[in-house]
Amino acid sequence: MFDPQAVAALLTLDEKAALVAGDTVWTTAAVERLEVPALVLTDGPHGVRRLAEDADPGDLYNCRPATAFPTAAAMGSSWDTELLEEIGEALAAESRALGVDVLLGPGLNIKRTPLCGRNFEYFSEDPVLSGHLAAAWVRGLQQSGVGASLKHFAANNQETNRMRVNAEVDERTLREIYLPAFEYAVRNSAPATVMAAYNALNGVPAAQNRWLLTEVLREEWGFDGFVVSDWGAVADPAAAIPAGLDLRMPGTGDRGAAELAALVKEGTLDEADLDRAAERILRVAADLYARRTTGVPAVDHEHHRQLTRRAAAESAVLLTNEEAFLPLDASRGGGLAVLGEFARTPRFQGGGSSHVQPTRLETALEELTRAVDGRRDITFAPGFRLDSSPSPELIDEAVAAAQNADDVVVFLGLPEAAESEGFDRTCLDLPDVQLDLLRAVAAVNPRIAVVLSNGGVVVTHEIEELARSVLELWLGGQASGGAAADVLLGRAEPGGRLAETIPLALSHTPAHINFPGTPERVLYGERLYVGYRWYDKTARDVGHPFGHGLSYTTFAYTDLAVRVPDPRRNAAVVAFTLTNTGQRTGSEVAQVYVTDVEASVDRPERELKAFRKVRLAPGESRRVELSLDERDFAFWDERRRAWTVEPGTFRISAGASSRDLRLTAVVDLSVAPPELPLTLDSAVEEWINRPQARAALRRVLAAVSRPGARDFDNDETGLLLMGSMPLRRMLALGMPDVSPQALADLLAAANGGA
Repeated sequence: MFDPQAVAALLTLDEKAALVAGDTVWTTAAVERLEVPALVLTDGPHGVRRLAEDADPGDLYNCRPATAFPTAAAMGSSWDTELLEEIGEALAAESRALGVDVLLGPGLNIKRTPLCGRNFEYFSEDPVLSGHLAAAWVRGLQQSGVGASLKHFAANNQETNRMRVNAEVDERTLREIYLPAFEYAVRNSAPATVMAAYNALNGVPAAQNRWLLTEVLREEWGFDGFVVSDWGAVADPAAAIPAGLDLRMPGTGDRGAAELAALVKEGTLDEADLDRAAERILRVAADLYARRTTGVPAVDHEHHRQLTRRAAAESAVLLTNEEAFLPLDASRGGGLAVLGEFARTPRFQGGGSSHVQPTRLETALEELTRAVDGRRDITFAPGFRLDSSPSPELIDEAVAAAQNADDVVVFLGLPEAAESEGFDRTCLDLPDVQLDLLRAVAAVNPRIAVVLSNGGVVVTHEIEELARSVLELWLGGQASGGAAADVLLGRAEPGGRLAETIPLALSHTPAHINFPGTPERVLYGERLYVGYRWYDKTARDVGHPFGHGLSYTTFAYTDLAVRVPDPRRNAAVVAFTLTNTGQRTGSEVAQVYVTDVEASVDRPERELKAFRKVRLAPGESRRVELSLDERDFAFWDERRRAWTVEPGTFRISAGASSRDLRLTAVVDLSVAPPELPLTLDSAVEEWINRPQARAALRRVLAAVSRPGARDFDNDETGLLLMGSMPLRRMLALGMPDVSPQALADLLAAANGGA
């Protein structure tokens, strides 16, 4: 394989330009004279979307068959890093077999609002969960020499006007919410590429944002791969490449290369910037090929189908289960009504660029029929049309089937036209025709389980009033029908826990009044209060909290111990015992949250900082130990522009969801309080709160004060009035006689001088 540095030194200007400009819609340029092959990039991340040989380059649906794995909306609810790594390995095998070098995924954008039409491609509303799952997926994919591409970097949280909107986000919110998942994945899995988003961030397009692509991504986080644009995101290559972009996609053949070479020749683009971008592409290509220690692997599609089915069950969230209605007994006899068009025409993936042509599609109706094997009489009725047009006849047919059944399973969800890349949702409700069906069926038979298929959350309170059990299946991939049958009949447990809060109403959601903004700008006015952080801070009731999910067994948390090995190092070890107290084997997602009891800035009520999925047999106990590092106690200090841990008390809670915390302990961190140098623009209270500064200020005020002047040092009322005022303003109002030299001496004394 080629030496990237040696090859880079031999490239002509035209060859460098061709590498950076890309060649076709899905490939980079080859450099044949130096034996550098082209890289093939294609969409993921839920399967390999490689176009068929005869497909138009812009065709999203004429693709070669590949395993359609559960979408990120589902996999986020698995909370299972080992499973994500296993799926990454399977995707790598299929990518290699289909000639793909870089799979464009995973999606790491935070679910700022449940209305985002592309939420099915994103893991969670929480950056810790998203980052850990993404890093595992990337590690699994890349160990076999297929590159990942973290996307869409950054603050790409809506489809409305996504190619032109400016996301206005303060730095603290970026650092605490929208960047940490990317950061964790970069630091812990070394992705081959990162994809720059379409939108602008604080006035600068992401694809030409030097702060984002160079200062943060490379200089702070140590990213060593190449940055690729989202397809069509580069408007000004002369600005994008110096800012840190390396590959402009899609390629346009000779035209794009000629454009870049001309920019260099006319002096608009520095050739050194082009050199740097080309060498990064070569370095990634050489690294990927070096990892391919074997030939193209044979793909075991049957194993991948089984993996997909298991993953879908591990991601399915049992929201409610009154009187242990589920699992159903396949052997009890009696009629089972299976209702809803989704039972035979499954909604298993999202629309747009991640659309996969599945190798084999399972339906819940077929899999339930196969599993029951004649021991129960199954009756099917579609109940509604996928285009959501009303059909009283279909509802009547379904009601008749339900009336004569012992148990009813109703398959509901969002049609593809309701959520996709390219547009956002307008509501959180199921289509009216589906709710009409459920109401009519519930009127004749209360023994109902509802199975939901959707990429973004839907409000569930009315559904739960009408059904005994509600199983959220998400968009679970090509084997989701089999997974539904497995969970409904108890052959698999519902292993998922919510990776996003289910609200009671759209108007309750944190970004409601700021989404989607105007065509030109969207203000992230809710700041860092996204998802459960918002609902907890506002003490708002929710449909189901972040982390929630029921099992077919029960678990107990006991014996919490929090150890701080060195209080000066801002790290802790959290340990507790988890016991399966039920009669079935099952898994629990143990979650650890941290609360800063008293902070100098506003902070969320609690934040997820660690988790682990634990599988236990009946009666089995296991000691769970999770580590917290300095970042888990820190906030982004906007004045210091640094992560900051303040001394004091922190509450550590462990439990089954953000609102089901079974154990709590407190720890005290004895770190030195962070201090900024005092300036004349620091608040009076900041001066008064530092003994050395207080003494220096007292001397200055005493020297220039006039009879009857207030003694702010000892006047509580005065401090309340003036405490937040910059010292410069206070002196200008009441002590105009302070000389420049006296001010200089004051600053020196306050900040440690003589």
